[in-house]
Amino acid sequence: MLVVENLCRKENYEGIECNYAYRVIKDKVTFSEIDKLEIQSYGIEIERQDTVKGEIVKIERDCVKCISPHRHKVHNLAKMLYNNIVSPYHLLDVLGEYIDSYITDFDEVLKEIYIC
Repeated sequence: MLVVENLCRKENYEGIECNYAYRVIKDKVTFSEIDKLEIQSYGIEIERQDTVKGEIVKIERDCVKCISPHRHKVHNLAKMLYNNIVSPYHLLDVLGEYIDSYITDFDEVLKEIYIC
């Protein structure tokens, strides 16, 4: 897994500084039933670190590794999460329908590979 983009922001809530990181990550998905074919894929990781007086008191992190082989689509999702200050806890709640619809992107890439 490789981080290819990192969007950071800080928010303050009742004396707690919340540091958010929205990362676009690059990985590979393997289709073992098709000659162990590997396709580049992009996903998102969200991390939130809560600090009080400079001391880390809590860290939350969640990720979805393989959302789409198209970086621009995943970038747009990461930007949406960043703009709406989505916590790691709600990552799947927010992205669920997008992930379901983007799964066909992998089928399109497979078709392109086998048509050529």
